[in-house]
Amino acid sequence: MLAVATEFLPRIRRNEPMSRHTSWHVGGPAEIYFTPDDRADLAAFLQSVPAEVPVCWVGLGSNLLVRDGGIAGVVISTHGTLDRLERAGPDTVYGEAGVPCARIARQCIKWGLGPAEFFAGIPGTLGGALAMNAGAFGGETWRHVVDVETIDRRGREHRRPADEYRVSYRHVEPPAAQEWFLSARLRFEEQQGEDAGRRSTGAEHAADRGRLEALLEQRKAKQPIGEWSCGSVFTNPPGDHAARLIEAAGLKGLAVGGASVSAKHANFIINHGAATAADVEGLIRRVQDEVQRAHGVRLQPEVRIVGQPAGQGGGQIAGEGR
Repeated sequence: MLAVATEFLPRIRRNEPMSRHTSWHVGGPAEIYFTPDDRADLAAFLQSVPAEVPVCWVGLGSNLLVRDGGIAGVVISTHGTLDRLERAGPDTVYGEAGVPCARIARQCIKWGLGPAEFFAGIPGTLGGALAMNAGAFGGETWRHVVDVETIDRRGREHRRPADEYRVSYRHVEPPAAQEWFLSARLRFEEQQGEDAGRRSTGAEHAADRGRLEALLEQRKAKQPIGEWSCGSVFTNPPGDHAARLIEAAGLKGLAVGGASVSAKHANFIINHGAATAADVEGLIRRVQDEVQRAHGVRLQPEVRIVGQPAGQGGGQIAGEGR
């Protein structure tokens, strides 16, 4: 039972269904769902949360599976807030955690900075991309990180250079626990014309946009865009692709309840409209077992699984609180 200070109540939703905030459209209620007005509001709220209360962050809700019992404690949403994106120098961009990655790609083209097109293939926010070193089209987030701003449980902000983090494929190990990303400075290259030192022209910007649109069309042709999914479910094992292993095991179309392995791309799991989180998680485990049986490889989920199973939720919130 978690009390909430009166000053935060206008920005609090209690027992908020996480199915409204995840791209799979499944998930039980968050005990407290908080959307801050700004950084000062966020810092004050974190200061008010008891140390023993768990805190979970969510952006666009991709790459996230919330179990049917919901999330005990606090969920902090960056969607619609922490959304500053600006040019910070000749070759650098400053973006806050709530900025959609696709927006970064398009804005960098306008600024004549790149290569940034890969961000358009990441179906989430910069905060999530930083947390997992998200990538697409051969690009990865942390290849471009100069430094980051974080906030800790006490609402204190920190600036950390990129080299304080241990980064690998879809994994980021922070230097301190219980810190969350607020923003990052990203470094790209100025896109030059044929004459040295000349800034990109409108025609060159159009060519960059054309390459971006071609990548998106390629993605649309190969992936079940528009259906309820989380993007790629599993990381690629060394020297191979999860989708190839799943398809070779004959698992395209495999279903558990209302969820199935996509017939278009085997590393996607689709909610056809009536799936539960338990259906999705059960299908993830089934795919892992079948691929291991067929190929001797245990696929590792890329998706983050949080919360409690049905019947084991986090309980209700005490009244209005103080």
